[in-house]
Amino acid sequence: MYPTPTTTEAPDSGSQGAASAPRFLEPLLLIVSIVLSVFGAMIGMQLIVSLGISANTSIIGALIAIVFSRIPIEVARRFRSLERQNLVQTAISSATFGAANSLMIPIGVPYAMGMPELATPMLMGALAAMLVDGAMLYFLFGSKVFPASGSWPSGVATAEAIWAGDRGGRKAAFLGLGVVVGVAGAWLGVPMSAFGAAFLGNLAALTMFGIGLLVRGYSEALVGIDIAKAYIPHGLMIGAGTVALFQVAGEIRRARAAANSGPGSDDVSPARTGRILGGGFVIYTLIALGITAVTGFDGMSPGMVVAFVLFAAFAAYVHELIVGIAAMHSGWFPAFAVALITLTIGILIGFPAPALAVLAGFSASTGPAFADMGYDLKTGYLLRGSGKDPALELAGRRQQLISAMTGFVVAGIVVILFHKGFFERGLLPPVDRVYAASIKAGTSMEVARALILWAIPGAILQWIGGAKRQLGILLSTGMLLSSPLAGFAVLIGLAIRFALLRLRGDKDIAEMSAFAGGVIAGDALFSFTRSVLKLK
Repeated sequence: MYPTPTTTEAPDSGSQGAASAPRFLEPLLLIVSIVLSVFGAMIGMQLIVSLGISANTSIIGALIAIVFSRIPIEVARRFRSLERQNLVQTAISSATFGAANSLMIPIGVPYAMGMPELATPMLMGALAAMLVDGAMLYFLFGSKVFPASGSWPSGVATAEAIWAGDRGGRKAAFLGLGVVVGVAGAWLGVPMSAFGAAFLGNLAALTMFGIGLLVRGYSEALVGIDIAKAYIPHGLMIGAGTVALFQVAGEIRRARAAANSGPGSDDVSPARTGRILGGGFVIYTLIALGITAVTGFDGMSPGMVVAFVLFAAFAAYVHELIVGIAAMHSGWFPAFAVALITLTIGILIGFPAPALAVLAGFSASTGPAFADMGYDLKTGYLLRGSGKDPALELAGRRQQLISAMTGFVVAGIVVILFHKGFFERGLLPPVDRVYAASIKAGTSMEVARALILWAIPGAILQWIGGAKRQLGILLSTGMLLSSPLAGFAVLIGLAIRFALLRLRGDKDIAEMSAFAGGVIAGDALFSFTRSVLKLK
């Protein structure tokens, strides 16, 4: 296996360690970040109900900070600090993803079901889950399960954009070339973020991801089977996800054994990782219990209520881990589809419709904030020198947590104030109508058999690939997404990367990372601009 391309840059030359690291609560930095977060949250809400997507605003926020820092006034010069630019983009990214994915989708489910009375308790539960979601990734970042050295492609792309704006040079030229390629490909309708991710992620994992995308795209044309309607990718993900949970536990056990035999290199100890994961599940259980207590769910027996609370917490917990693993390796994550899987299982269990509406929303509320926090922390990790100064890294990471939580809180306030205006006009995230239709249609034993049958090969593939490759998770991720062009983009990118590594070895890894970051940035810029124009 060839090494994953990584970028190793020294911290900003003005940095004198943790003591000189900028604080997010500096008045100017805080005000600018809050204003941008409000705009990010509003854009995220509009995009998710109009187009069913949310923009990658990490790069957009970084570019805004770069442009602001070049304004020839004294107050703007403070934003020439890479750390401040990182904090600004962390806030706006958190606000956008939080408002769109973690809040609007969950509270839209009750409206799609004709049960608006459930929206308020769902909003409170989703807001709490979003904050826990982001905090858990913060505490897990640097562990064996979610290492700082992981791919996190969008995070690398944002770091490359910030570096290019600050330093220029050879890497800036490659990033600029990547931006041109990304914009051109996106203009032609190719998902160029998938092409860029091919130069950054694990070769085996991304190969399975690309294959999954192509299988989903052409299975019906080639063999006459719509794999989505046959619940094949859903079953594969259930099997792979189950094994992935055991693999996470195994990684923790092995790391503990290694730590007992000598000092380790991870920021997060194995024992602490286990406590974080266990504590997260307990908190999700309490949130699910709180939502259940407020809504009441008349007609459910005490035993059914207990079963629902435990299953809802487990679904949110597993959804978070699967989305995080997929995002770390590929830059894409099947949040909508995995939530639909947990909903399908809930239907098979026999929960009533109101409980299922809450289940779908609660499951969907976890994962996106987790993944977005990973991208942003990866950006900060690279900008701060890839952990060469541990004190600076931990201090900067803490400031990013404050920045992200501020963005999430801003998102919550904006959604609380404005969501009714969207929903009362029938403007719902499209996926919410899918969840509602699934609940109303119910399911059958035939679906249950399909899930069990296809869970077996998913589990086997995940076990063969191991925790580092995540073959089962990435194959099923691809098969849950409907984008065959992305499959071609990934596999072509992998072929180019493989050829370059064979010809040049590791000599061009820095330039390769810059080019890949530019491709992802170009795709994000074009897609964001086009989406905003469509809203007019």
